[in-house]
Amino acid sequence: MLFPEYRGRRLRATDNFRRMIRETKLSRDDLILPLFAVEGKSVKKPINSMPGQFQLSIDHIVTMAKQAKDAGIPGIMLFGIPHKKDCLATQAYAHDGIVQKSVSAVKEQVPDLTVITDVCLCEYTDHGHCGMVMDDGTIDNDSTLDLLAKTALSHVQAGADMVAPSDMMDGRVSEIRGTLDDEGFSHVPIMSYAVKYASSFYGPFREAAESAPKFGNRKTYQMDPANALEAIREATMDIEEGADIIMVKPALSYLDIIYRVREEIDLPVAAYNVSGEYSIIKAAEMMGWVDGKAMIMETLLSIKRAGADIIMTYSAIDVARELNN
Repeated sequence: MLFPEYRGRRLRATDNFRRMIRETKLSRDDLILPLFAVEGKSVKKPINSMPGQFQLSIDHIVTMAKQAKDAGIPGIMLFGIPHKKDCLATQAYAHDGIVQKSVSAVKEQVPDLTVITDVCLCEYTDHGHCGMVMDDGTIDNDSTLDLLAKTALSHVQAGADMVAPSDMMDGRVSEIRGTLDDEGFSHVPIMSYAVKYASSFYGPFREAAESAPKFGNRKTYQMDPANALEAIREATMDIEEGADIIMVKPALSYLDIIYRVREEIDLPVAAYNVSGEYSIIKAAEMMGWVDGKAMIMETLLSIKRAGADIIMTYSAIDVARELNN
């Protein structure tokens, strides 16, 4: 029998051969761990739709930050659930807000860990939208920008190393960059959720962050899942406004978008392995249908292979420990 000169199986024959020619390698350096902070003490409230994830009081946030550092993860992303909400999202930019206090505590206890903060208003508004709501129910873009900038500034003043606006308001990167520069924080980078789709994969997160909109949806500001060229326009706009890192969210259903963005821009690209992607695997693992550990490793490898330099994942600590082994 005749064979082609190239036999692919030759270099698949042993584990060492496979290691030697592996094209894409997942590293703990790629990972960021998202955490949900709540008021109180000794609070570790399970998130029903995200098995293994919790709403955490500041003492537990610090514990998780230490575990992340020990596992070799370079940073965490903080989300806050305030003790009260209102139409102006006042707890988002309060100096004694839950994120601000969490940042300070982590930086005091784990100073070498990078602390990134999500900058948005949806967790803090009583209506659950990411911007200011007009009388007719529309989301007012421009009046939201000042509040987002105030929120970002308050996070940085508390010690945040990086801010990550996720609201998808037009012009918010420029507003935040200008505010930080004017206040002496020109060294603080912005990781923009530049390419954030109106996705059905966010459902578990909205339970975790208590941020589901009370009316309507977010399709007037988050992107249409059908659009790809628009992703490049959004990323380019945020780069022109001063973004240092561009994020694509979600990740797994948008690997083609990660690839396109990676090909078009020369800044670092982040991707968010979102709650729905996490929970689907966890649910199937709990049913005994899949090898959850192997599936999450394959999922993150695919995100890395598509072109992501940074991956936000709720599995960060487990994955880092697996990579360490």
